[in-house]
Amino acid sequence: MTLKAPEQKSGHLVIPGERLGVIEEFIPDSGTYVKDGVIYSKIVGRSLLDLQNRRVSVYPVANTAVVPKVGTVLLGQIGNAQSDNVLVKIFKVGKKQISGTFGGILHVSDVSDRYVESMGDVCKPGDIIRAKVISEKNQIFHLSTNDKTLGVLYGFCSRDSTLLNQDRYDLKCPKCGNVERRKTAPDYGKDIL
Repeated sequence: MTLKAPEQKSGHLVIPGERLGVIEEFIPDSGTYVKDGVIYSKIVGRSLLDLQNRRVSVYPVANTAVVPKVGTVLLGQIGNAQSDNVLVKIFKVGKKQISGTFGGILHVSDVSDRYVESMGDVCKPGDIIRAKVISEKNQIFHLSTNDKTLGVLYGFCSRDSTLLNQDRYDLKCPKCGNVERRKTAPDYGKDIL
């Protein structure tokens, strides 16, 4: 195996574990690690060989992936609903759009500190909710809305899918007059998606 001259490798895309040089010729810098005197890339990125200062570094190509973690607040859309839980399609973690598709589950016991008989009293399919990740057990994001800042941000009429307006403690359809209940967030209808 023949190695390219360092001048040719600068700016090239490298992957973790790719050989960049040896410590006798370069000083390892950001995005690199050394093993047995050889400098390797630690990340996916572009190599930068500073021949004047004899330094080698790797700069990331892309921002790190945004993935839900325990304790993070996220936005999602209610999908399949049952009486004791709903599936949530997660599309935003904090203020960042996520990379990829993640799903979560919101169980009736994690909705409120009060007794809730059915998930239909909390949210319905299509609703946009703000929830918090409380567990990643079995590679499934378990969510909670048991906080006054969490809950439904946008609810849709179960009869005609019109965006519901807040009417004191209930939500009312401006089109058909249908009144529905949800566990709403205090900024219902105000959060910009």
